Amino acid sequence: MDTAANLDLTHLMTDLAAKAKAGAEALRLAGPEARTALILSAAKFIRARQADILAANAADVEAASTKGLSSAMVERLVLNADRVEAMAKGLEEVAALPDPVGRELARWTRPNGLDIARVSTPIGVIGIIYESRPNVTADAAALCIRSSNGAILRTGSEALKSALAIFAAFEDAFAEAGIEAAVQLVPTPDRDAVGLLLGGLNDAVNLIIPRGGKSLVARVQQEARVPVLAHLEGLNHTYIHTAADPEKALNITLNAKMRRVSVCGATETLLIDKAVAETLLPGIAKALEDKGCELRGDETAQAIYPMKAATEDDWRTEYLEKILAVRVVEGLEAAMAHIKTYGTQHTEAIITEDAEAAEIFLNEVDSAIVIWNASTQYADGGEFGLGAEIGIATGRMHARGPVGAEQLTTFKYVVRGAGQTRP
Repeated sequence: MDTAANLDLTHLMTDLAAKAKAGAEALRLAGPEARTALILSAAKFIRARQADILAANAADVEAASTKGLSSAMVERLVLNADRVEAMAKGLEEVAALPDPVGRELARWTRPNGLDIARVSTPIGVIGIIYESRPNVTADAAALCIRSSNGAILRTGSEALKSALAIFAAFEDAFAEAGIEAAVQLVPTPDRDAVGLLLGGLNDAVNLIIPRGGKSLVARVQQEARVPVLAHLEGLNHTYIHTAADPEKALNITLNAKMRRVSVCGATETLLIDKAVAETLLPGIAKALEDKGCELRGDETAQAIYPMKAATEDDWRTEYLEKILAVRVVEGLEAAMAHIKTYGTQHTEAIITEDAEAAEIFLNEVDSAIVIWNASTQYADGGEFGLGAEIGIATGRMHARGPVGAEQLTTFKYVVRGAGQTRP
């Protein structure tokens, strides 16, 4: 980039950060009712702008297809009337959430009479970097408004037209409310904008949230000069225990893999107990194949049902495609050992009618989400009652699992005295 262009981009990003910071303060002072009204207004404008959003998305999808993007990336990118309506309904669900700002998290009185309260507060300005999911634009904006944070959204070039069309609904909402726009969208695909965002923009950005593939997250973690809340890949497992109900095992496995193969909650490896593999695996494998799923199994699985041979890489791969790795394991401990070795600490499920085995799995598997007798595709903030999510945090600091409005707050201490001085 030449010097003049670099100065222009720096000015653009600095201006976005200043607007987001000022808007966040205006949001906080406006109060919870105003924040609710703002999100509902955005939902209204998304519905009003449906034709514009779909036209922009069609242009993005056509460009992505000609560039040879993977089918999973294109599937994530596609919007239709139902998905736009779901986007608007998601905003209404966020609007209905309890406002997370100003909550008294704890309160106590010291022997000297000091009254101390821990109170939730916004984080500040959040930089959110994401790839090919246009709906993240709406989800992230709404969650930041609900939690009174400013936001700088940076989508991938493949979804930029869609994101701009969705963001226009939020610009309408802020204008209608007469509040400085706390949410800003980077309007250029210039990759250098990411570097400026990771630099903190003169301390205006307080947190970075990357939502995308391994290369994006690795870059963010390596280059960021501000804290990062990472959303890593979802190499998720479903384990069919020896005490699994056969009907549940079939239905849950099919849903966990095939409902939407491109989402981060999709199961990528099926583990099945050796004691029930010969009985249950053939029916499950055929049902998966009938839906177009390619199976890659270990030697034991291949001996039970014809499938491709799995390699070591298959146990480490988040396919996001109609491909499932299958391994036969000898008991609960072996299943948990496999998950510990190969998992990404995202989401794991056990299918069993043995409550004791289930509790061992739920207690000992160290992932952000652990599930008993349900599909891994429930790894979603909306399904958790959070209205929406910015991502599934797989780290250990600040937030873990679905990141909703409550997870986008921090806290301060409010101390009330009556003239005390410290001896």
